[in-house]
Amino acid sequence: MHIDKLLKQPNALPSAPKVVRQLIETFQQEDVDIMKAAALIESDPVLTAKLLKTANSAFFGLHRTVCTAREAISVMGLIKVRALAIGVALGESFHSVGGVNLGQFWRYSLNSANLSRYLALPIKIDENTAFTAGLIHGIGELMMHVGMPEAMIDLDRSIPMLDLKRARAEKGLFGYSYAEVGAALAREWKFPKKMIDAIEHQNAPFDNDVYEPIAGVIHIASWRARAEELSLGSESLITSYPDPVGLVLGIDPDILIGEDIPALTRHTEKAEAAPAH
Repeated sequence: MHIDKLLKQPNALPSAPKVVRQLIETFQQEDVDIMKAAALIESDPVLTAKLLKTANSAFFGLHRTVCTAREAISVMGLIKVRALAIGVALGESFHSVGGVNLGQFWRYSLNSANLSRYLALPIKIDENTAFTAGLIHGIGELMMHVGMPEAMIDLDRSIPMLDLKRARAEKGLFGYSYAEVGAALAREWKFPKKMIDAIEHQNAPFDNDVYEPIAGVIHIASWRARAEELSLGSESLITSYPDPVGLVLGIDPDILIGEDIPALTRHTEKAEAAPAH
């Protein structure tokens, strides 16, 4: 199915809720009023309840329970809470997707977000864009499963959704991957251009005329998050590490090959992370 046809399928490209559109607008503001952002989130009680459930899940390991969006921002920071609110809205839009383990998908997505921020900070890349783009970078997978379920379930049987070769397989079959599809949603929801570019070019961040460092960060973060879901050992991590991208960004591969990475929640731990719940 051509990408334009896919995007016209029912429910494949949902509209952004009003509150989320207003939150996305705050990405363009230099100084965001935290109280206003909290009030905006709390104006939608369903969104707030689901956000708080995710924030209080084992994934984040907060030392105390947060009961309001304001408290969540004071404990976790605006970057995480705003991105989680957007993630919750996406979870609502894709609350049931045939053939997809949504709990695993969102755990993987949150790990990718945390790792993106972890990688961005030392190399002076915008952590806000990195975290948010890292969280939603894989949303195209859900859009593709909703828009062309039979083709995707066939693909899932041969190349599982979080396989390291997944993007290449999709590109070979359809001429595009979850990256281009996810970028279409980011465009529709009016995310900043930098974030759209990062999602669109995540699989080839420095090919041809593209030079998008945040895409490179997501490329490496999502590789490590997939490796965790696949339970890859040290040898497989070393051989599969995307060295060309890491070299361009100046990332030390040793911080990702080790077992103990602060930004990574082990897939064996109980982590009710899914914003879709």
